[in-house]
Amino acid sequence: MSAALIASLRQQCGGPRDGALLRFSLGNALHAGGESVAAIGELRRALVFDPEYSAAWKLLGKLCLETHQPDAAAEAWSQGIAVAKRRGDKQAEKEMSVFLRRLHKAPS
Repeated sequence: MSAALIASLRQQCGGPRDGALLRFSLGNALHAGGESVAAIGELRRALVFDPEYSAAWKLLGKLCLETHQPDAAAEAWSQGIAVAKRRGDKQAEKEMSVFLRRLHKAPS
């Protein structure tokens, strides 16, 4: 299922439906398929389309941490927290704040 979904989403890239939601969906599908590095690239593309997409910032931080990039994860969550505050997205702000605190408390 995941490979078919990824292929379908990739076909839409560059077309009239290309945008933040498509790239976020592709990044999420790639992550589910075990392709975290490729997913990071798609999430970054989603954020080019819409830098105010707090869910993309949240997932980007998670994937950066999973791929052993803690500084990039912290940066993504910090950006995401600022976006969530501007948009009034309290749940996303709270979640990313928790992730960021845990990251800073983790032993090096």
